[in-house]
Amino acid sequence: MGEASQRGDVFAEIEQAFGLVPEWLKLLPEEALAGSWTLLRDFYFGETSLPGKYKELIGIAVAGATRCRYCQLFHTEAARLQGATDAEIAEAAEMGGVTMMASTFINGMALDLDDFRDETRKVIAYVRRQRAARAARPEGGDHVRH
Repeated sequence: MGEASQRGDVFAEIEQAFGLVPEWLKLLPEEALAGSWTLLRDFYFGETSLPGKYKELIGIAVAGATRCRYCQLFHTEAARLQGATDAEIAEAAEMGGVTMMASTFINGMALDLDDFRDETRKVIAYVRRQRAARAARPEGGDHVRH
C-alpha cells in the first residue's frame, strides 16, 4: 500500500471516530501516523482495564503536572464526556499538584530510594493491619468514628 493511500485510510478511520481529523494528527510524520493512531484507538480510547473516565482523570493530573494547556482542555472535556463530575476533575487536578509537590521536595532533598521504599512498605503494612482490625470489630464496638 502506498504512503498516500495508507495515510488516507488512517485519516478516514480517524474521521469516522471523531467527525474530523484533528490538525495535530494531520501534522504527524508519515512514519508515526499509523502507530500513533493504533495506540490511541486501541489503548487510549479502547476498552482496557481502566475505565475511560479514570484514564481522563489521570490525563488531567498529568496535564497539570506538565502544564500542557492542550492536554488539560482535551482531558477535562473528555472526562466530562465520560461522566466525570466537577468535583472529580478538581480532585484529579489536586492529586497531580500534591504528587508534584511531594516529588519536588523528596527529589530536592535527595532521599535515599531504598530507605523510602522500606518506609513506604512499612506504612502500607500498618494501614492494612489497621483496616483489618477495624473490619474485624463487631458492629457497635468500642470504637466510634465521628
